[in-house]
Amino acid sequence: MKRICYVMMMLLATTWVCRAQTVIDEVIWIVGDEAILLSEVEEQRLRAQYEQQSIAGDPYCVIPEQLAIQKLFLHQAELDSISANESTVNHQVEMQLNYYISQIGSKEKMEEYFRKTSSEIREELQTTVRQQMIIQQMRQKLTANIRPTPAEIRRFYNSLPADSIPMVPAQVEVQILSFEPKVPIEETERVKSTLRDFTERVNSQSTDFAMLARLYSEDIESAKRGGELGFVGKGQLVPEFAEVAFNLTDPKRVSRIVQTEYGYHIIQLIEKRGERINCRHILLRPRVSNIDKQNSLQLLDSIEGLINDGTITFEEAVLRYSQDKDTHMNAGLMMNPQTGASKFEFQDLPSEVAKQLYNMSEGEMSKPFIMMDQTKNKEVCSIVKLKSKTGVHKANLVDDYQVIRQMYENKLADELIDKWIQKKQKETYIEIKPDWRGCDFAYPGWIKE
Repeated sequence: MKRICYVMMMLLATTWVCRAQTVIDEVIWIVGDEAILLSEVEEQRLRAQYEQQSIAGDPYCVIPEQLAIQKLFLHQAELDSISANESTVNHQVEMQLNYYISQIGSKEKMEEYFRKTSSEIREELQTTVRQQMIIQQMRQKLTANIRPTPAEIRRFYNSLPADSIPMVPAQVEVQILSFEPKVPIEETERVKSTLRDFTERVNSQSTDFAMLARLYSEDIESAKRGGELGFVGKGQLVPEFAEVAFNLTDPKRVSRIVQTEYGYHIIQLIEKRGERINCRHILLRPRVSNIDKQNSLQLLDSIEGLINDGTITFEEAVLRYSQDKDTHMNAGLMMNPQTGASKFEFQDLPSEVAKQLYNMSEGEMSKPFIMMDQTKNKEVCSIVKLKSKTGVHKANLVDDYQVIRQMYENKLADELIDKWIQKKQKETYIEIKPDWRGCDFAYPGWIKE
């Protein structure tokens, strides 16, 4: 029966130009109930070519196998009720579209290159990004219980051949003290007055909220969608915003003004679904003048003087003055979000911080400077102290335990995923068109005799 279904799918999905007798598209693989089309492979090949991604091997062998593996993950994710955050999907798609346009030159040239309208490209990107996020979550679920002990990590390190021990780039530990320049009351009132005006115009139905968001909101990504955030849970929003948004009941009314660490917002409900909500918002931030910035730099300069003359320590100054919530209670020590550890390679630091540290010695402190807080998208005034600095070296258990642990966890994860794929190959119906079987697959179990 499955073989009959396979033949029917092949016939239905193959389009012929009768006069030229040329195949436009065709099913080349079937994995479970899912077909892999020649057009999918061609599109992946073109995208990799445009993005200058190298493919290790014949693309007409590598790409179909990658697509087949993705379908195994997606099928399991569906069984496990794993889904993607649509707001994050939309955000990443807009970034990718903007990248294409900036690289190719214009929206029209992008459409010409991909031979599709921008709407079609957006829709395909949404599918691709959504699937990538689901697959990543599925992989994380499969490998969630990998927790090697210190003894296992030591044994792994000791078993490595000398030429397999990686070189670790120069790394630093950094302490930071930062705060936002003080905003005059007049500027805050200007922002609130503007938002009150927007609220009145929307509540009186003289102006559309989405239109105002597109024109004026300083949350650039959501502004492109009329301020829409997509369905999110309470835990995905900052508390002040969530408290107001989840208490909204009338989609025609606008919330009161909400202050968060990002600025000032007004919110409009779109829809509620159980514990999730979709809403629009408009974000405005008070503008900080150059005089305000200079005043803050002068205050930091005074704090630096107190530290240098021994009146207070850097750590005491952080507790007393710093507004950086991520480091305030940690003596100013910055944590690397990629590793969860305190060591950074220079390329992983904010560019302004890396520039300050490049020629500093351990224990040295920078002069006050202005940097962009990427999380809040605000300028802050900062000073940094170089806590420690390690030059380029071979990884060792004393200085690079986290690096070695990550190597071992990656190895265990790869082995677990390999076994899972091989198991799913045996359990899943797979059919490959004869012309597409002559490949040296990474997983030979696709072809069943």
